[in-house]
Amino acid sequence: MVLLIHHPISPHSRKVRLLMSEKKILFSLKEENPWNLSKDALKLNPAGELPIFVFDGKYIAGNNSICEFLEETFPDQPLLFGDALQKAEIRRITEWFDTKFYREVHRTIVTEKVFKRFITGTSPNSQVLKNGLSNLNFHMEYIDWLCESRNFLAGDNLSLADLAAAAQLSVIDYLGDVPWESYKSAKIWYSKIKSRPSFKDILKDNIKGILPSRNYNNLDF
Repeated sequence: MVLLIHHPISPHSRKVRLLMSEKKILFSLKEENPWNLSKDALKLNPAGELPIFVFDGKYIAGNNSICEFLEETFPDQPLLFGDALQKAEIRRITEWFDTKFYREVHRTIVTEKVFKRFITGTSPNSQVLKNGLSNLNFHMEYIDWLCESRNFLAGDNLSLADLAAAAQLSVIDYLGDVPWESYKSAKIWYSKIKSRPSFKDILKDNIKGILPSRNYNNLDF
């Protein structure tokens, strides 16, 4: 049995879910609130972060560790591939979204719009949101630039980098904050990722008390 302890708002959880779906791994989900993890979840990952991967009585914490494990264990459908330079490029872009985008965009916007709602019940800080949205435009410009010369973010084929980026953006898109019309190349790229079978369950996600944006689950947006 494969179990992923996750939350729909966690982009790192979404990344692992996408990877497992691309590899056609059957798995179950158990939801935990990232702002209030249970004692059982904290025992599995004292860092207090999601996702947590559980299989055959064993567990792996941390999205990068999980992804590396899955790549080694299910090598027939690789998402981290190529020679050393190609793998380095995939890892570089993956880290960009896992770390830089998460810190500069996701953590700002989602904390204000979601976490505050459930933790303190307070309204978003408009200036903080403005900063997060400004940072989002910087990252959208970068995606647009990459997509002008590549079929996918790290080259000609779908890779872990695309899953990492789409996982992050899908959360922001759920909240309706991605200015797709200003970034045509990025929109075409996301449409390709969004239309993949692995994305189907992501588009069914719901955050309690917060409705998805109008075009969140629209493949032809």
